[in-house]
Amino acid sequence: MIRDANPDDAAGIVSVFNPIIEARSLTLFDAPFTVEAERSYIEGLAPRDVFHVAVRATDNVVVGFQSMAPFATYTHAFDHVGVIGTYVDLRSRRQGIAKRLFPATFEAARRKGYEKIFTYSWVQSRRECVRFVSIRRFTVLLRGSAAQ
Repeated sequence: MIRDANPDDAAGIVSVFNPIIEARSLTLFDAPFTVEAERSYIEGLAPRDVFHVAVRATDNVVVGFQSMAPFATYTHAFDHVGVIGTYVDLRSRRQGIAKRLFPATFEAARRKGYEKIFTYSWVQSRRECVRFVSIRRFTVLLRGSAAQ
């Protein structure tokens, strides 16, 4: 089930996010988050922010999340541009969780006036990069060593 995140999801989000950070291979984040910090972040979401969680129906456990925020708040020139991050529990990868998160986030983004979305993708191989961007209809604007 995909739904809006709420402060009570903080522990579940951190339980997904911190192992990804500790793996040091799927994100640029390098320090773990506390439940309190995550709760505070969710409580402080701005009206144009989008934050969804994927919750496993059988036990109501958070298995993924996706957040989107304005690309730049210092100018209105980028009001139509957002930055998105997607994270799936390491034990639940390749089960279509991200694939279910994207439509919900894209729809919320449209309602909030976004027209373009940037993402920073940390992928292991060129094949994974091509798969990631083609499934989600992203266009590669800048390539690092894994995508070349």
